Amino acid sequence: MGTDAFRVFEVSMTKAASMAWWFPRSILALFLVMMAGTSARAQSMKILGGISRLDPVINALVPEDAKIEVLASGFTWTEGPIWFKNGGHLLFSDIPRNSVMKWKEGEGVSVYLQPSGYTGHVYYGLEPGSNGLTINSEGLLVSCEHGDRRISVLTPGGGKRTLVDNYLGKRLNSPNDLCYKSNGDLYFTDPPYGLPDREKDPRRELDFFGVYRLGKDGQLTLLTKEMTRPNGLAFSPDEKILYVGQSDPAAAVIKTFPVKADGTLGDSKIFTDMTPLVGKKKGLPDGMKVDQHGNLFATGPGGVLIFAPDAKHLGTLETGEATANCGWGEEGSTLFICADAHLCRIRLTTKGAGW
Repeated sequence: MGTDAFRVFEVSMTKAASMAWWFPRSILALFLVMMAGTSARAQSMKILGGISRLDPVINALVPEDAKIEVLASGFTWTEGPIWFKNGGHLLFSDIPRNSVMKWKEGEGVSVYLQPSGYTGHVYYGLEPGSNGLTINSEGLLVSCEHGDRRISVLTPGGGKRTLVDNYLGKRLNSPNDLCYKSNGDLYFTDPPYGLPDREKDPRRELDFFGVYRLGKDGQLTLLTKEMTRPNGLAFSPDEKILYVGQSDPAAAVIKTFPVKADGTLGDSKIFTDMTPLVGKKKGLPDGMKVDQHGNLFATGPGGVLIFAPDAKHLGTLETGEATANCGWGEEGSTLFICADAHLCRIRLTTKGAGW
């Protein structure tokens, strides 16, 4: 996601990010591998932040000795961690560098895909690459692409196929995050963060930022346009509730929507309001995941905030960084965290929904 925290990077980092995709691909790939691999070796034992325990219930989810371990650093803005069970590795986006990176235990980090979200030949802002990533029922990588303003699937024989790039003939803004329902329908958000000038960009064609469903039949449905900055989203374990985060500093909330039998959404409710924390801690509501008990692990000010199904704030995995997203992996009880320039993990005693 393009959080306000991201936009206050040091000038030197911003310039590097804005130009990274412009380098010849082979040079960029080599640079990323060398940078990430060195960082991974140097920081494999580094511990980031700590754990805030606000309710005893959290002790059944987060072991007393749990630590946020840094696996690799030196990226520009990490996002979209997704675990591939077939292969035993993690993929994640480095949006400004227009790359999908791969991490595997014992091997470290390597470039998996570049370019990942923008294939044009002119400069396209600071966040041109892929954002949210997921896996479809065939085990293929599905990506939210900022620069190419679409959702794509990486085909087994090479190349990509566009799943959706417009609504009623008007180009999407910049698909941000996505998740599949068990019936094969794909839900996704479409804020302005990938447009070079965001909401003021002259290339923008839609006058709202929507939450959509792409049916398995290929039909696209606008579910709601009430949110000012829809971002991360996740289903409850029974898929009766859809959580959607809003990365608007003036209304930093997570909403819940009841999911109707036909896959559309009912009236929203505020699940939690993080607005009072904005500016006091780094980050905004962004990516999120749900565990097998229905607890919500949602990135936001301070790190990854953990909420019970009734919205009680149980505690926070405090990264101390603007934290973009998280995802389950390994045996289902490891939570991988994309925290600014870092890829991290923490081993828990709960498992992700569906594991």
